[in-house]
Amino acid sequence: MKAVVVTAPGGPDVLRVQEVEDPEIKDDEVLIKVEATALNRADTFQRKGVYPPLPGSSQYLGLECSGTIEAVGKHVSRWKVGDQVCALLGGGGYAEKVAVPAGQVLPVPPGISLKDAASFPEVACTVWSTVFMMSRLSSGETLLIHGGSSGIGTFAIQIAKYQGARVLITAGSEEKEETGGKGVDVILDSVGQAYFRQNLDSLGIDGRLFVLGTLSGSVTEIDLRVVHSKRLTIQAAGLRSRSPENKAVIVREVEDNVWPAIVAGKVKAVVYKHFPLSEAAEAHQLMESSQHIGKILLFP
Repeated sequence: MKAVVVTAPGGPDVLRVQEVEDPEIKDDEVLIKVEATALNRADTFQRKGVYPPLPGSSQYLGLECSGTIEAVGKHVSRWKVGDQVCALLGGGGYAEKVAVPAGQVLPVPPGISLKDAASFPEVACTVWSTVFMMSRLSSGETLLIHGGSSGIGTFAIQIAKYQGARVLITAGSEEKEETGGKGVDVILDSVGQAYFRQNLDSLGIDGRLFVLGTLSGSVTEIDLRVVHSKRLTIQAAGLRSRSPENKAVIVREVEDNVWPAIVAGKVKAVVYKHFPLSEAAEAHQLMESSQHIGKILLFP
């Protein structure tokens, strides 16, 4: 099969399409013929050599995909050859085929094209696990999102509104004006160091900060008096490093809670641009320019 190979750590120009061996599936896995994969910021870090794949995972980039099941392991009961699906991957989406644990596979939502379905698994699982499962955002609360134009941001805005939350995508002192001085309930932040102090100031009593990334840096100071006085919770987690069992739990929650919103047309795929696999370098350049709104897709 063809796959995008990182020929050496570096810039987008190190990405090359090469002929590689087909993946072999385990008893609890399925083999997907990839229709589309989507870019994630983690792909650019892996390309640079600072975010290596986990042991046992595919060495190729790509944390989500859509496609058609070509083969199933002998312990797989839900899926069959020919099913159109999308999946959360540990890697390997930038290829014509990928093997994935059956518990990380989702049906393509009715009304969504097979290609566009590739835009959902990573953002849906990331947002649902962080904002709802861990930070417990509920109806009537306020969510502040830094980076509202990203794939994560555009998805989080839609699903939070669907769940009855109020959504802000501003930064700085405006949040308190927007909430009548009470502060926000949950903040989803991918910036890290540069926003940390103002995030704590912007949270209200019992507020929850979820640090999803550290684009501006990972080292900061914290005034514990602010945390103590407002009973704040500060959390951080990645998705790729979770166990297959934990990912399967998240995927099932996403199917139960997010897929109905997609079927109802309340959450839509926000796709900025499509590239063929051979133009993965150009796709990475676009992602790193931050000029896009929503997801960037690659097609084998």
